[in-house]
Amino acid sequence: MTFRFTARAAGAEVDPDGYFTEAGLAEAEDGSGFILSFMSGEEDPDDQEVALGMDTHCLVTAGQGTAYGCVREAVLQGNVLRVVLDPEALESLRLEDSEIEAVIEAPPHDVVRFRDILAQVLAYGRADALPTRVAV
Repeated sequence: MTFRFTARAAGAEVDPDGYFTEAGLAEAEDGSGFILSFMSGEEDPDDQEVALGMDTHCLVTAGQGTAYGCVREAVLQGNVLRVVLDPEALESLRLEDSEIEAVIEAPPHDVVRFRDILAQVLAYGRADALPTRVAV
């Protein structure tokens, strides 16, 4: 099955101190409701991050469900983002479906920024955890 939602907010942030990069969607304009927050580090991962498997992208969902290296595909066509997740990450993400489809109804300039930063986030980390397909 595919979980579908409408995202009325899209955003992106590059931490000015260089610690993280984030691209996110939220169901409500105020950032509430169902969320998808894609995050990565800004610098090369350190030994501890490698040892803990945190040397790749991270996805955070509503309720702070969190998993690393779990995005298998991310395709943005028009205003629809389709994400395919590793089924083994569903419990950690507090999700039931490994496919998510977000219809983005956010301001166009926010969507452009989200698109640019999402591509950067999903290119971060070890090769075996990178998505097999990214078209954003």
